[in-house]
Amino acid sequence: MEKNSWADQWDNSNHTSGKTSDDGKSSGGASGKYKEKVEAGLGKTKAVASSGLNKVKTGTSLGLNWIKDKYNKTTTKKN
Repeated sequence: MEKNSWADQWDNSNHTSGKTSDDGKSSGGASGKYKEKVEAGLGKTKAVASSGLNKVKTGTSLGLNWIKDKYNKTTTKKN
């Protein structure tokens, strides 16, 4: 009975490289599933960041317009 050494058990030279195939999916088995989950998470993160950025833009615009209106009201009262 031949025993494999620790290095032979963890040697990745005989396995697929994990590079993507023609359809864009990873061929790495478990790493492919992990990659799909990460991509899905990044898609959700991108959507949340985009909607958050739009809210910040809208809030900033409303805030600046409010300040501009207050400034115009004070300057017209003095005249």
